[in-house]
Amino acid sequence: MSSEFLMVAEASCCDVFAPGVLAGRVALITGAGSGIGLAIARRFAQFGARVVLVGRRPDPLADARRLIEAAGGEALNAPADVRDFPALQAAVEAGVARWGQIDVLINNAGGNFIKPTAELSPNGWRTVIDIDLNGTFHGCKAAYPHLKASRFGGRIISIITDKARTGWPGCAHASAAKAGIVSLTRSLAQEWGPDGIRANTVAPGPIAGTEGADRLYEQSGRVAKELATIPLGRFGAADDIAAACIYLASDAGIFINGAGLVVDGGRAWHAPSSSEADA
Repeated sequence: MSSEFLMVAEASCCDVFAPGVLAGRVALITGAGSGIGLAIARRFAQFGARVVLVGRRPDPLADARRLIEAAGGEALNAPADVRDFPALQAAVEAGVARWGQIDVLINNAGGNFIKPTAELSPNGWRTVIDIDLNGTFHGCKAAYPHLKASRFGGRIISIITDKARTGWPGCAHASAAKAGIVSLTRSLAQEWGPDGIRANTVAPGPIAGTEGADRLYEQSGRVAKELATIPLGRFGAADDIAAACIYLASDAGIFINGAGLVVDGGRAWHAPSSSEADA
């Protein structure tokens, strides 16, 4: 992977949080075996939460749990495919059986690949919708009674993309799925707000070191072009997204509901230069 792609801040933005800011909470994180999900899980555990690690493959989850426990955190592995509601419901119940509660749900599991819409198969479309949108609904549905019972006020944080707002040529399946998550989140904010549940989204920009960004930007030779769209001049780090999630899951986020937090270094508002527009 190119050194240019790995340009990230040297210090973690998570270091600003007070120790124990998430103490007493239990968080369930999907897609927790690698990338952004793993970063969220490790940082949540660092700041006092107990974490339920959900993913399709047991081996990455086992590695993640070892990392968390070696650092003094508490973690439980609950392998499940988010497309399988009974399996995801069982993962939620495993966390409740272990610690008696679920206070935070992080819907992070996602699928994507580059394919022009004219060449996209119905199965390819269906697969991404099923993982991203249906998987998010499954998580919310399974966790709802426990989030409602949370003494901290339940939190749902769904990882999306700002391309849900703008459209995403070549990834229409993913942008449509993420747009659906935005609408679902706003609906739940209104329906479940009276139950004390806050539902919000976090939209990362390109995040260095993740499988998705490697496939979408590095392997396709788009690194320099993508960097040029980020006013801060670097790709994000997984910890940047973890920090946003800590903020929303903590008492600092107590009155944030139905919101979308964009964490992309300003890429969403990038105005192409004349040379870019001509490219």
